[in-house]
Amino acid sequence: MSTSSLRRQVKNIVRNYSEAEVKVREATSNDPWGPSTALMGEIADLTYNVTAFAEIMGMLWRRLNDHGRNWRHVYKALALAEYLVKTGSERVARQCRENVYAVQTLRDFQYVDRDGRDQGVNVREKAKQLVALLKDDARLQEERAQALRTKEKLAQASAGEERGRWGRTVLRARV
Repeated sequence: MSTSSLRRQVKNIVRNYSEAEVKVREATSNDPWGPSTALMGEIADLTYNVTAFAEIMGMLWRRLNDHGRNWRHVYKALALAEYLVKTGSERVARQCRENVYAVQTLRDFQYVDRDGRDQGVNVREKAKQLVALLKDDARLQEERAQALRTKEKLAQASAGEERGRWGRTVLRARV
């Protein structure tokens, strides 16, 4: 277990974060790798619970307001927000649209690391993509419909795999 992971766990306990908040913190950590699709899927499912929705969005907006050396918090929060807008509760998309100005300000995000690399470019580009999605109703609805179709296909496939394990119907790959 890394030092940053241990530190994050201690903060989660000391600050008494809920399960939903802990998941968002994990997905938007400063670790140099992105959040897993499985973790983002768990968070998306939690957005259908009213209490968890409020906790998730509160932590997400907090991460989006980070700056400087915590640029990964901001970048990953944008990536998570985009995922949640597409796959989470409709309330996520509604709240992001209502607060689109907060995302728009990130199109000017600046951070240059010690080696002179402009890390802010990643945040600026992701913010532009999310703003474009939030402002295009037709595209947003199509992205949400596509995400739902994908989720249904995966659920059917996993249900088929379950049956296969027990000696019943097994899904075969289409050729």
